[in-house]
Amino acid sequence: MTSIPDPFFSSDNTRIYTSYDTQEPPPHPGDAWTRFVCISDTHSRTNYEVPYGDVLLHSGDLSSWGHLPQLKKTVKWTKTLPHPVKVLIAGNHDLCLDDDWSEDGPFSAAGECIPNANIIAAQELMRCDATRDAGIHYLEYESLRITLGGRSWEVYGSPLEQAAPRYALGAFQYVGAQDGDAIYAEIPPSTEILLTHTPGWGICDVSKRGNHAGCRSLKNRLESPELSKCRLHVFGHIHEAQGAAVHPVSADGELSQMVRVSVNAALHDYPATIVDLLN
Repeated sequence: MTSIPDPFFSSDNTRIYTSYDTQEPPPHPGDAWTRFVCISDTHSRTNYEVPYGDVLLHSGDLSSWGHLPQLKKTVKWTKTLPHPVKVLIAGNHDLCLDDDWSEDGPFSAAGECIPNANIIAAQELMRCDATRDAGIHYLEYESLRITLGGRSWEVYGSPLEQAAPRYALGAFQYVGAQDGDAIYAEIPPSTEILLTHTPGWGICDVSKRGNHAGCRSLKNRLESPELSKCRLHVFGHIHEAQGAAVHPVSADGELSQMVRVSVNAALHDYPATIVDLLN
């Protein structure tokens, strides 16, 4: 008789699994639920055992060092995964998706850039018909509405990663609170599922040195009443802080019955995090 693993968290409308047998993941809870499988920071590795779910969420660092062949490897692997919908964003390693790293970008003067042809090819790869036909949706500061089993979810993806100062290996970077505040203010209030590459400050963000490495601007935006509809926030970047957290959500100044799940979905030595949300 197969034993069902205890969830990391369980309520009437939310279940989270962070530890389970990847060969026998917990059963899908049924048609009234949507199963989100959360991963991040795969860095061109393709030997992960990713459990089936309704939606695969990948929060960036698709490639190891930002080169087009490495991105192609990840896209090819992602196409083989059986999830009907797969939503991906970029991370700081994904240089070939960031115009700033082109031959005309700000890093070219220092001799560090990606050929323009490869930037164009990478961006076309993420949005071409063949990629979309495989169920893959790439988000870069934009929203996507997905419908499964009669339930629609609004997803927003942002690849940003805070850097102070901006360092050599880093795509989609911003510096300072002013930039962060303006960028994260663009997250629509209707967002229910949020993907960012960086964590918010204080949420699954403790580095190897014991410091909080998340973004304060993102934390402030997440705590805004405007994002009270956001039920799931998936990120990565700080590999050693992998895990999940659950927070009460306030709406109109009052705590609601809904909770927000925050997932640092960095893989490597960890299984994908499973989040089941009641429709």
